[in-house]
Amino acid sequence: MTDPLAARSLLFAPGDSERKLAKAGASEADLVLLDLEDAVAEANKPAARALVAGHLKAAARAQPQWVRINPLDTPHALLDLAAIVPGAPDGIMLPKATRAEAELLHHYLTALEAAHGLPQGGIRTIVVATETAPAIFGLGDYAGCPRLAALTWGAEDSATALGATHNRDETGEYDFPYQVFRALALAGAAAAAVTPIETIHGDFRDLEGLEKVATKARRAGFRGMLAIHPDQVPVINRAFSPSSMEIDRAERIVAAFAAAPGAGTIGLDGEMLDMPHLKRARAVLAMRR
Repeated sequence: MTDPLAARSLLFAPGDSERKLAKAGASEADLVLLDLEDAVAEANKPAARALVAGHLKAAARAQPQWVRINPLDTPHALLDLAAIVPGAPDGIMLPKATRAEAELLHHYLTALEAAHGLPQGGIRTIVVATETAPAIFGLGDYAGCPRLAALTWGAEDSATALGATHNRDETGEYDFPYQVFRALALAGAAAAAVTPIETIHGDFRDLEGLEKVATKARRAGFRGMLAIHPDQVPVINRAFSPSSMEIDRAERIVAAFAAAPGAGTIGLDGEMLDMPHLKRARAVLAMRR
């Protein structure tokens, strides 16, 4: 198993648009996702595959360059991997997947890395782990999955898998099943000791709404979020970076426990704090940039 992923913003770029690939690379995104799946029409997939392969070989990488391939049960997936692995992507996002398919991807990557003289295990993976009905039942089973750095979820394909007509209620909030899937993806990532990544905010013009979603996501435990437009990136980066007030509070909690070695609880600002508070304070400090 690899280390968890340290990325606040993960920006998709359609693999069939050289202009958008370049624009994503010039953004403030912590990680770029070169997309061969949903952003590319069926007829354009061969051309997108070739463009992304060339981009990986030519690009000076200001940030990690990952590729979302097509699902393993499609005829495109192995062609995607054969084309892009020679360019040594930093990682692969696997959509519509189960734990078993994540393991299968590991074996494919191991063979391709060996064939192209790349370090074994160097290409990491993110699994979109809620996009099929069978995948929902395996969200707690990713511990020890080789190469896995993060789990995320997808509200749109989840709704399609369930036969839903929509995934939001009359207030605009996710309906109950999708709230459950989101929570299970977060818990599954924690169980596997990998990074939980929030799904996209589909309206890229709604930056105020994005800020609310991203802020709530970090408060819940997510450590990064998918983006579909460069304008979303600064908002996401701010939301997933602790504020100066949060850092100050966390530093004071850590210092208070350090000043009372052996104490299980301490008082600070009229509040009784114990070990969970200390662990959360340390987690906040670990998110500092």
